[in-house]
Amino acid sequence: MKKKEKTYTVSGKVWLYPGESANWHFFTIGKKESSELKETHKGHTRGWGSLPVAVTIGKTTWKTSIFPDSKSGTFILPIKAMVRKKEEVYEGDACTISFRVDI
Repeated sequence: MKKKEKTYTVSGKVWLYPGESANWHFFTIGKKESSELKETHKGHTRGWGSLPVAVTIGKTTWKTSIFPDSKSGTFILPIKAMVRKKEEVYEGDACTISFRVDI
């Protein structure tokens, strides 16, 4: 049986990955939440230090992973094009997301 994971709700801005992969949009999870996630899930990460999550933006919920960003010390969340279009979320937009680790 899965243990009940804490749901996090965070606000921030959507940003576009710089460089050749400019189609990738991300959201940065705050330092406080990222530190808690790293401590709580130490030793349970997957490839590239990722954590599987269930995420909600607006009325859209999907499963994906968050990835550690060594430069900022936070986790980053990739936002699928389908979700961005459905929720009308674009680069630079402020939004609020809710997520829980889905292990």
